[in-house]
Amino acid sequence: MAAPYLLTPVPAEDVARGDGESFVNFSQSFLRVTKDSVGGDSGSLLVFRDWQRDLMCQLFARRPDGKYRHRQALIGMPRKNGKSAVGAAIAIYGLVSGPKGGEVYSIAADKEQARIVFGTAKKMIELEPSMANSFRVYRDAIELPATGSVYRVLSAEAFTKEGLNPHLTIADEVHAQPTRELWDVMSLASGARVEPMMVGITTAGVKSDSTGGDSLCYGMYQYGEKIVRGEIDDPAFYFAWWGAPEGADHRDPAVWAAANPGFNDIVSEEDFHSSVLRTPEAEYRTKRMNQWVSTAQAWLPAGAWDECATPELAIADGAEVILGFDGSFNNDSTALVVVTCPQGEDEKPYVDVVAAWEKPTDAGNEWAVPIFDVEDEIRKACRRWQVREIVCDPFRWARTYQVLEDEGLPVVEFPQSPARMIPATQRFYEAVLNKTVEHSGDARLARHLSNCVLRTDSRGSRLSKDAKHSPRKIDLAVSAVMALERACQEPEVAPIPQFFSWADL
Repeated sequence: MAAPYLLTPVPAEDVARGDGESFVNFSQSFLRVTKDSVGGDSGSLLVFRDWQRDLMCQLFARRPDGKYRHRQALIGMPRKNGKSAVGAAIAIYGLVSGPKGGEVYSIAADKEQARIVFGTAKKMIELEPSMANSFRVYRDAIELPATGSVYRVLSAEAFTKEGLNPHLTIADEVHAQPTRELWDVMSLASGARVEPMMVGITTAGVKSDSTGGDSLCYGMYQYGEKIVRGEIDDPAFYFAWWGAPEGADHRDPAVWAAANPGFNDIVSEEDFHSSVLRTPEAEYRTKRMNQWVSTAQAWLPAGAWDECATPELAIADGAEVILGFDGSFNNDSTALVVVTCPQGEDEKPYVDVVAAWEKPTDAGNEWAVPIFDVEDEIRKACRRWQVREIVCDPFRWARTYQVLEDEGLPVVEFPQSPARMIPATQRFYEAVLNKTVEHSGDARLARHLSNCVLRTDSRGSRLSKDAKHSPRKIDLAVSAVMALERACQEPEVAPIPQFFSWADL
């Protein structure tokens, strides 16, 4: 049984007091398979696998005060692992066990996609005689007269959803949402409910939406990643993601099994062997491996940066280093990276993050980089190590550079022009591929590197974001590239004054 690749922690006591077992017992007693498949014959009762039971027990966990722990959830898994059946079961259970006058909705990028989960739920009710008499089933709605609750399917036009009051929303294939507007409208609409929940069930897709920024789904995925890594504490958000890590061989059956919880059970292994031969790699990785794809050319090959990680090492105090600095004032991020200067042919430069400042997700438009904190971090780094250079782009931070220079710190300007960045980008790329660089494994730097793509013109290739005006940050990557370029250069020797007398001429 494949465990989720990424999973937010849920306390065992919250799971124990939750509704997961009740949900599973209800589903296995009343809900039926709607189509003949590898997972079961049409008309047979649902049988939850261990991984599905664990998933539902965590999703429906309850806090000590008795309320649901989670208000939003993103569940990701490759195609054909039973997403529609699980989504339909959640919707029916929410209709039956929810509040009087409850409202359950199925949403998706278009109404036909939303009808997949809704249609599965509708068929489940029709196949079970003991349930069919309790519901009124219509084309786009299912009513439960005993409680006055209703389950509806909605199209994607967010502007028509004002006035709804959902207590449960099931979003199918979140990756296909053109913007985050519909998700936000439904989330805000549930504010009057005591225990609202939104559950997104999806495969991966592309990183950018129609506006050029992070897609709704990729943004939620990154948010879940930060919770898993301990960068954010948000117990109300549940995240479970099955898939293959970057760099995994998409042709390897062992990778298929690890990425697909229903492998050779709900989904046939034979189908993987067949489809891998005739499906474009990007499509196969997205749908079968649940990996994110970029709309532009990725810079570093998948997994190459991870292979250079040596987190057991550290930069010793007093070591000769280069500081790489890339800064902004607001609505962006500011980065300070350190790279050691090799002291011999066999010594590799070592890259680590000193500090990073990113605009918090809940910050308003007034947020700005704490300039004095940044300057203090640079000073502390200069006291800790023997800093040969502080490499920085002079754009916007001229005052800080002047202050540091006046204090005697070795500020070196590194304009991010094509003439400078093209060879620096190439040097960094070759160092990673040849494993002639090491790093601490810092998750923030890895994230910024993964956001980088190559933009190529007549002058050569250099770093860029995945899309114009993208909110994804690359400042740590840029800082590392600049610092490594200078760390691999021979230190400049100060000129020795020469004195001549007229007699020597």
